[in-house]
Amino acid sequence: MTPGVRIPVKLHRRVCLVLTEDAVLAQELLSRRRLADQVLGRLTERVLLIRPGRVAAVVEELQAMGHTPRVVGSLPTGSLDETP
Repeated sequence: MTPGVRIPVKLHRRVCLVLTEDAVLAQELLSRRRLADQVLGRLTERVLLIRPGRVAAVVEELQAMGHTPRVVGSLPTGSLDETP
């Protein structure tokens, strides 16, 4: 990078991202229609951007697929069984 060159950056708060271990898993998730409908975009080969308000649906679908997603932050209250 050239010193002194500014890169425009847009900061978003309260977004949901799904980070996968590898690109193959991200592609597998996108091949599921129920999940693909909740994805706004693919930021990198391993990172998916989820539609606002669809976090609980994505977590539930991942669990139905047999995955154990780790949620960082908070889900809307009453959206999932709240077990510690």
